[in-house]
Amino acid sequence: MDDHLRRLVSRQLDVVAAWQLIAAGWSRDRVAHHVERGGWRTIHRGDYLLTSAPARREQLWFAAALSAPGTCLSYGSASACWGFHRFERGFEVVTRPGRGGRRRHGGLLVFRSTRLEGDVTRRNGIPITTAARALVDLAAGLNDKRLGRAFREAIRLKTTTAARVLECLDRHPGRPGTPRLRAFAERYASIPYERTRSDPEGRALEVLHDAGADRPLVNVRVAGEEADLVFHDRRLIIEVDGPQFHRFTEEDERKARGWRGAGYEVKRIPSGAVYESPEELLRLAA
Repeated sequence: MDDHLRRLVSRQLDVVAAWQLIAAGWSRDRVAHHVERGGWRTIHRGDYLLTSAPARREQLWFAAALSAPGTCLSYGSASACWGFHRFERGFEVVTRPGRGGRRRHGGLLVFRSTRLEGDVTRRNGIPITTAARALVDLAAGLNDKRLGRAFREAIRLKTTTAARVLECLDRHPGRPGTPRLRAFAERYASIPYERTRSDPEGRALEVLHDAGADRPLVNVRVAGEEADLVFHDRRLIIEVDGPQFHRFTEEDERKARGWRGAGYEVKRIPSGAVYESPEELLRLAA
């Protein structure tokens, strides 16, 4: 294998684009020869996967971002790559410099933008919009519940911060849906989502914040065991129970006995109730 090609595929998960090889001095005939003789699989026009195994999502992201010079993963594909929003539509979304509306090219949905400066980075080598820009791009297409979850998860996973989201919003005024995103970023700027272990915990902090209730410490140790929401001044612990609670009841009860032994009252709330019945959380925290 050509040394340049070997270096490319080693850092691009066995994905290579014809434009990269041509920029390195290959002729189009030479590229076509390797495609035919090497059994390269076409992902997008001029985009190839050099292995025979089924393509992984990360390889599809790389192929999408390499589909043309200056292209970056964006919108739902970027949010999925960052890990804060699920996006499975059977195609990938990218943005390229320039003007014009979105267009579908086979397995690619292509947007154009003249305002990418400051909003493009790399994740695991893949050219991609920042998490903050992905949130701005997604805002118009998500309802309040899904946008709020994406915002919380992006911060919880440490892919961005409320301050960075606000900076990005300032660079892109007037985008559809962004007033709602700005409201989240301004209202909840002080909430430590990055301390939470799950989205229900993050939403619980929002509920308490909106009600003007005392803010608990999050995922700190009491009597040697980590507790979800801890109100030290009132010797109160609230556990937000996800689906796993019913699979590990003995372990959860052991922790609760230790907390009670240390003088704490232990209350529990199902994770679904945090969204559907926030008043139940406020009652427990009162």
